[in-house]
Amino acid sequence: MIIRLTGMVYAKGRNYVVLEANDIGYKVHVCGEMLTRMAEGERSTLWTHQVVREDAQELYGFETRQELEFFEMLIAISGIGPRSAIAILSLAPVTTLKRAIAGEDTTYLTKVSGIGKKTAAKIVLELKEKIILEDGDETGGTRGEEGEALEALVSLGYQVRDAREALKKVGSGTIGTNEKIKEALKALAH
Repeated sequence: MIIRLTGMVYAKGRNYVVLEANDIGYKVHVCGEMLTRMAEGERSTLWTHQVVREDAQELYGFETRQELEFFEMLIAISGIGPRSAIAILSLAPVTTLKRAIAGEDTTYLTKVSGIGKKTAAKIVLELKEKIILEDGDETGGTRGEEGEALEALVSLGYQVRDAREALKKVGSGTIGTNEKIKEALKALAH
């Protein structure tokens, strides 16, 4: 089992990188956001999960061990494959996804192609008890507010990725859905 790779980014594809380690090129599937941050010719270290099937062997790579562990929790759920799990991880940071699941907010999960309300509810049901928030914080209204703000921005015509990025720029001191939306709109205007 290959758990970690360090090497040079030799090439980039649509949803993968070729990481050259010890003169061997490994094709590693990565999240879209991570793919944009990785540059050819740069050295990189990835935590990996190897999927072995009858017809293929695939590697999925992550920047942190926390992302890898969350990916492994997702693929342990019946009906969630590695590609769906990587798509979920592309939506938001792991801590945000964990808070959403702990707060039973399926907003992020239903944005993934192929994951509807029933599958999102299944993910929440299966993972809610397993998730331990690093900050020990209870999931209160702020998670729901962020989800509502995201929905509002998307309904205004913004792309999910742009809306998420704008909400990341909104300070944690901003309380209330309307305030979060106002601040995110200001960020999107710049």
